[in-house]
Amino acid sequence: MTGLVKMVTVSILYDVLRWEEKELLKKASEMSISVVSVDIRKFSPALGDKCPKNLGDISIQRSVGFYRGLFSTAVLEHMNHRVVNTYRSLEITGNKMMTSLHLYQNGIRTPFTAFAFDEDAALRLFMERFNGEAVLKPITGSWGRMIALLKDKFAAQAVLHDRSLMHPIQSVYYFQEFVRKPGRDIRIIVAGEEIIAGMYRYQTGDEWRTNAAIGGRVEKLPKDSEIEELAIKSVSFLDTGIYGVDIMETDGGPVVNEINGTMEFRGTTAASGTDVASEMLKFVVKQEKC
Repeated sequence: MTGLVKMVTVSILYDVLRWEEKELLKKASEMSISVVSVDIRKFSPALGDKCPKNLGDISIQRSVGFYRGLFSTAVLEHMNHRVVNTYRSLEITGNKMMTSLHLYQNGIRTPFTAFAFDEDAALRLFMERFNGEAVLKPITGSWGRMIALLKDKFAAQAVLHDRSLMHPIQSVYYFQEFVRKPGRDIRIIVAGEEIIAGMYRYQTGDEWRTNAAIGGRVEKLPKDSEIEELAIKSVSFLDTGIYGVDIMETDGGPVVNEINGTMEFRGTTAASGTDVASEMLKFVVKQEKC
């Protein structure tokens, strides 16, 4: 098996070298997997170019910048180079609206969600469909940035107007019901049809969000077949890949909130005790050998 692994060269595509990318490089070396790191900001292809040899046999897309990662993946796929995750999957998971639409279409329970495309329509939606309380999210973005818990008409008016003055993408208004979860949510990392690891993410202090990036406390998730089955089902409409599935517990059962196609995993590694980077690499090498 070791000799087989050595035949594959994996490239880590990045724009910011974070703990996760360094961990992938470190673990690949320990596993005798040939690995290279590639700063995708220096990738400047033209139509008709062949895939650069330094990208190896298969790449893991780890760019922080959503559009940089998305479109560099598109170019590489047109060069017949395999990237985990695929352009199609990144396009869906990097857009909360598209994720919600696909979850609903595939019969996966998700919080009540609605959309508007005009400031006045957004305010009416907030008041009439959400009774004046909802979470407003940008359709792209991570780390809990620009997510607003709106609890009255006047706060909503102010925030919606501010968004209307920003980049046009912020005038696609994405509302979700405010789920009264038990002070925590769940992150599950799925590779293909296998669970790699899971964790609870807890709110801290007066913060209603649970993102580890803003200080949320993390804890190992005990084995839970219902949660694991839901996580695997949640990525079934995506191309085979590695995903972070965010799940919230409700009185009516668990609901899938979001799916992340380039998730961070430092918190999950620490909380679960699982070597997430090594499991990711094993999965990627297997994909190249399919």
